[in-house]
Amino acid sequence: MELNATLNAQEQSLLRMQVDSFNKAIEQGKKTSQNLGKDDFIKILITQLTHQDPTAPMEDKEFIAQMAQFSSLEQMTNMAQDFNRLANMLSGSEATSSLGKAVELTDGDKVINGVVQAVSRGALPQVLVNGNYYNWEQVTKVYTNADKE
Repeated sequence: MELNATLNAQEQSLLRMQVDSFNKAIEQGKKTSQNLGKDDFIKILITQLTHQDPTAPMEDKEFIAQMAQFSSLEQMTNMAQDFNRLANMLSGSEATSSLGKAVELTDGDKVINGVVQAVSRGALPQVLVNGNYYNWEQVTKVYTNADKE
């Protein structure tokens, strides 16, 4: 059984174009019209490794550089997710600490004053004021009960 491990000219051109586009996007730090993620990076790397010429394999330096880029991309993605979770936790904690306190919030053009009776937690916490739930982001002021009376 004979195995053909080389790319034809069209496949080489397409692969080279994809790799160059990806590397330019990383080097310039700009987003391209297509957002490349870690899955796209892995697909390109696997395609490169699958179709490389066995008589002239990829240089070690190139492979190590690409793996380092992938590792950096993965770490940045994880950090962004962690920061998002932290922001949600802080927002929920802040809303919970307002329980029983007088608040001022805006609902469109109206300013509403009342006491926080309940808090729903989650990515977008809500507070129950005067029998209605409002997004925590609508709260503009929180008073101690002594300050508002």
